[in-house]
Amino acid sequence: MKKKILFFCDPGIDDSLAIIYTLLHPNLELVGIVTSYGNVTKEQATANAYYLLKLANQEHIPIIPGAANPVQQDPVTYYPEIHGAGGIGPIQPQSDMKYQIYPFDTIRYLFNKYGKELIVVDTGRSTSLAIAFILYNQEITNVGAFYIMGGAFFVPGNVTPLAEANFYGDPTSSNYVLKYAHNLTIVPLNATQDAILTEQIIQHVIQQTTSPFRDLLKPIFLYYYKAYQKLIPGIHGAPIHDLLAIMLINNPSIVNYIFYDAKVINGTGEAKGLSYIDLRPTGQNGKTRIATKLNYSLFIEDFIDVMVNTER
Repeated sequence: MKKKILFFCDPGIDDSLAIIYTLLHPNLELVGIVTSYGNVTKEQATANAYYLLKLANQEHIPIIPGAANPVQQDPVTYYPEIHGAGGIGPIQPQSDMKYQIYPFDTIRYLFNKYGKELIVVDTGRSTSLAIAFILYNQEITNVGAFYIMGGAFFVPGNVTPLAEANFYGDPTSSNYVLKYAHNLTIVPLNATQDAILTEQIIQHVIQQTTSPFRDLLKPIFLYYYKAYQKLIPGIHGAPIHDLLAIMLINNPSIVNYIFYDAKVINGTGEAKGLSYIDLRPTGQNGKTRIATKLNYSLFIEDFIDVMVNTER
């Protein structure tokens, strides 16, 4: 039986690759996409999600627009230099696309329909997921598991020296989700910063695959890679952070884990968005599974296997 995925995201190049991977995976079924602000505006993220579903001929999958701003109503920063003005690098979905969007309450319907079969993945700011917890506090207890891409534990951040972008973007919502989500896996920069794809790997996939995303892969990867070459001089590829959160659902052995309950610092100071755990001798292990060291060879093997073997 395929694992049912409800995907909260803000595509974004790495979110887009995560969506593509999910659509191609033989053991995963994407049952809904909740779009929100982050890498791009909510409106652009929604259009990008539909564009990817259209390429895959999967327009029946509901797209559910979520939050447009964080809880704190701080000014939202977008990242066209990393993801492109439209969020998918040099690719510009048609501006006149017509598509159906679904009301936010569709999330409650999916919680009830799939129950323990449903896995929620959040690779963007957690505002929309926190709202779902608040609105559907009973129904959400039936969800099977949660995977959150966010945080950086004892490694540098990527949006400030201390903070990872998703937790920094709405630390209040991130804290809420980390507190109330059960069967939770956090996938932080500790692991995702090493989830690097290279031009050679992408070229290999393009040569082998017949998927509807074949012509999309190289231009969006190269755009992303060039951005990372400016951010991290000498890097030999681009880290596809959000992809790893999806990948661990079916292949958890790709990373090592520690078990601690995490928190995120709120406020507006230099520590905003910092994620932390209690490592003191008196600190206790928690129930939250936090990904740490990545097994790079397993990561690449899994990526190529799913992206090339597209018979579903």
